[in-house]
Parts: sequence; C-alpha cells; structure tokens
Amino acid sequence: MTKPEDVLKYCPRCGASNFSFEGIHSFLCQVCSFHYFVNSAAAVAALIENEKGQLLLSVRAFEPHKGMLDLPGGFVDINESAEKAVIREIKEELNLDVTEVKFLASFPNEYVFSGYSVYTCDLAFRCKVSSWEHLQVQDDVTGVKFVSPESMDWEKIGAESIKKIIRTHWNK
Repeated sequence: MTKPEDVLKYCPRCGASNFSFEGIHSFLCQVCSFHYFVNSAAAVAALIENEKGQLLLSVRAFEPHKGMLDLPGGFVDINESAEKAVIREIKEELNLDVTEVKFLASFPNEYVFSGYSVYTCDLAFRCKVSSWEHLQVQDDVTGVKFVSPESMDWEKIGAESIKKIIRTHWNK
C-alpha cells in the first residue's frame, strides 16, 4: 500500500477528494482539473575504490534498508546538477573531497520512504577522492566497509538498483 494510487487521495491544489488516478503516471482532479504526473526523482550513487581496488560501501542509518550496505549518495536537490549532488553527498556523508566524477549509467528504483513509493532514477558515477585522511561517517551513514569483489555479500545490499550498479560497473 505504498504506491501513489494507494496513498494520494486529495488534490494538492484545491484539496478536493475527487482526485482520481488516471493510470500509471498521473492523477486528475475532477473539481479544479489539476493534472498531477508521477515522475522519477533523480538520485546519485558513487563507486569509489581505494588503492587496493576495494569498493567503499556505506551502512545506512535510516529506513529504507536501515543497517544494510549501500553506495554513498542520495537525492539531487532542486536546481542542482547530478555531478554537484554526488560531490555534495560524499562530503556530507563521508567528509571526503571528490576530485574526479565520471557518469556511468542510470538505473530505475522504487524507494519506499514513510510508507510512500518514490520512484527514482539512480545515476551511477565513478568517483575519486583526494585522500582517505579525513574519512568520517556522518549524516545518514553509520559506518563504512571496503569490500573486494570476492568478498561481496550481495544479500547485505538493500536496493536492487545499487546491486545492478555494482554488478555492471565495478572493476570495469
């Protein structure tokens, strides 16, 4: 019961309860004719390797997937580029300075937050950092783990899109 059609009941413009689901992507208010489209939110995820070729994974502090492994990253803010977002998120979560950002690919995801499905387009980037000296977990991360390809435990990674990003673009 997290899908928009199960959660959204009132028109955000006029408050009417005649807010009808028009299909997979939109709602229409029968009172004021407001047409609301369900679109993907942009999110970023960073593949960052240390000098041993191990991948940096973060431990999620909050739901969804609290306590599970993730790639560092997060949502792109309004009026922010994806590149700026990945640099900001790495600084906020890990106190690391990104020196190189390379776009890899995008993957769709359903991110359930507060009982509501937020559909995202997860943008994957390969990043390099200036040093590990100031690595400090903060924000919505409770820890980090460096993993090598042979020690990856796929069951400990929460989001399917993150698994796809790692499987498709790590060590390539």
